Amino acid sequence: MAANSDSSRKARDSSDPEVTVDHLAQQVAALRDDLAAIGETLKALGLSGGHKAAAHAREHAEGARAAGEAQIEEMRRRLDTVLSEADSAARKNPATAMGLAAGVGFLVGLFLSRR
Repeated sequence: MAANSDSSRKARDSSDPEVTVDHLAQQVAALRDDLAAIGETLKALGLSGGHKAAAHAREHAEGARAAGEAQIEEMRRRLDTVLSEADSAARKNPATAMGLAAGVGFLVGLFLSRR
């Protein structure tokens, strides 16, 4: 950096236009290289940030999937319990079960006939 500073002072002090143009060309080339390096760094940061975001999304999706599976399993257990209780009630009181089935059938028929 100090070398660049010394050479830029020499270029400013010099009245020779070729030295100034050459020095300007060198500075532009150095600036171009620096910008390319900055671009590569930003690209690497963006990629690592993208990978982090994707990993976070994957973790979140896995957690949501696991929670969904747990809820499905709980619903299956509840359904099995309700079906078991309904079966038990129908076996204990078959006349009541037949009456309920007839009533539900009548209501379904009534709703379907009013389309």
